[in-house]
Amino acid sequence: MLTLDKFEEASEKVKEVTLETKLVYSDYLSDQTGNKVYLKPENMQFTGAYKVRGAYYKISTLTEEEREKGLITASAGNHAQGVAYAAKCYGCKAVIVMPTTTPLIKVNRTKSYGAEVVLYGDVYDEACRKAYELAEEHGYTFIHPFDDLAVATGQGTIAMEIFKELPLVEYILVPIGGGGLATGVSTLAKLLNPKIKVIGVEPAGANCMQASFAAGKVTTLPEVNTIADGTAVKTPGTKIFPYIKKNIDDIITVTDDELVVAFLDMVENHKMIVENSGLLTVAALKHLDVKDKRVVSILSGGNMDVITMSSVVQQGLIFRDRIFTVSVLLPDKPGELCKIAGTIAKEQGNVIKLEHNQFVTTNRNAAVELRITLESFGTEHKKQIMKALEKNGYKPKLVRTSL
Repeated sequence: MLTLDKFEEASEKVKEVTLETKLVYSDYLSDQTGNKVYLKPENMQFTGAYKVRGAYYKISTLTEEEREKGLITASAGNHAQGVAYAAKCYGCKAVIVMPTTTPLIKVNRTKSYGAEVVLYGDVYDEACRKAYELAEEHGYTFIHPFDDLAVATGQGTIAMEIFKELPLVEYILVPIGGGGLATGVSTLAKLLNPKIKVIGVEPAGANCMQASFAAGKVTTLPEVNTIADGTAVKTPGTKIFPYIKKNIDDIITVTDDELVVAFLDMVENHKMIVENSGLLTVAALKHLDVKDKRVVSILSGGNMDVITMSSVVQQGLIFRDRIFTVSVLLPDKPGELCKIAGTIAKEQGNVIKLEHNQFVTTNRNAAVELRITLESFGTEHKKQIMKALEKNGYKPKLVRTSL
C-alpha cells in the first residue's frame, strides 16, 4: 500500500542520492497562462532525471540475497541511469536493457555508472520482454521502471518536496509514460490535500494511459510514435493503474510540435535543457483551462543528446517563423541576385542559404528559380519581408524549409 508513512520513509532515504531541486517561479509561463507557474526541475538531478528516487528506494527495500543476485531492468534511459547509479551505491551488478532507439547520451551515462547495457527492440515494451527473459535465464532481480509500488513510492517523494515549498499548491502537472511517477505524485498529493488537482500529461502519439482510462482497464496501444522517447510506452502498469484511476483528475495530451516549441521556451527563458518527455507538462500549461491558480509543472528529466537537441532547435525556429524559405522566379541575367539580396537586406532579413535552379523551365532567359532560406525576428517580420518582395515584383511563395 502507498501510505503516508512509506512516503515519509522514502523521502528521507532518497536524500542520500538526490540533489535539492527547489521550485523555480516562471514569470514567462505565468504571463503566458494567467496562472502562477512553478517548475520542479528534476532535470537538474545528478543522473539528469527523477528516476533515481524510485530506483534507490526500491533497491533499499531488497534483501541482501536479492541484491547479490544482480539487478536487471528495462528502460528508455532515465530509469536505466537511476538503477545503474543506485546499484553502484549498493555495490551490486546491474544489467540494463534499452531500446535501440535510446539517445546515445543515455546509453553512455548508464555505462559510466558501471552497468552492463543490452540494446534490444525499437520501444520500451520490446526491451522489457527481453529483460524478463534475461532475468529468468540468469536469476537476476528485476526492478520494474514503473509498475512497482516501492518504485512509485520513491517517485512520489517529489510531491513531498513540492508541498514543503509551496503548501498552497493547487495544481500539479505530471508526465505519464508507464505511470510510476504519476502514481506516486498523485497518491501522496491527495493524501496531503484531497482537494488538489493532479493532471497527467502524455504525448499524443503514446497516450496509453488515456486509452486505458477510456476503456476502464489497462490497454495496450498498437504502436507509439513520439519524440518523447522517455514516455514512449505501449502498455501502462497494471499494479499502479488503480491508484492512477483514483488520484489523477484528468489527462492532457500534447503533440510533438508543441514539445518542440516548449523546448525553445525553456532554453530562451530559463536557460534550462529539458528533454522532450520532461517538457510534456510545460506544453500542457496552455491546455489548462484555469486562471490565477498556483500550478507546478514537473520537469522530469534533461538527458538529451546534442543531435536531437540540434534538430529540435531547428524545428522550433521554423515553427516560430524565425527561419523560413521562399521561392521566387527571376530572369537569368547578371544583377538579379544582387537586387533581391538588396531587398531582403533593406528589411533586415538574414540569408542563411540560397538554391539557384536554372532548369525550372525550358526558357532560362524567362525565369530561373531561386530558393532563399531566411532568418527573421518572428511572424510579423516574416510578413514584412514577404510584402517587400511582392512590392518589388518577385511573387514569393513559401516552401518547406530544409536546413
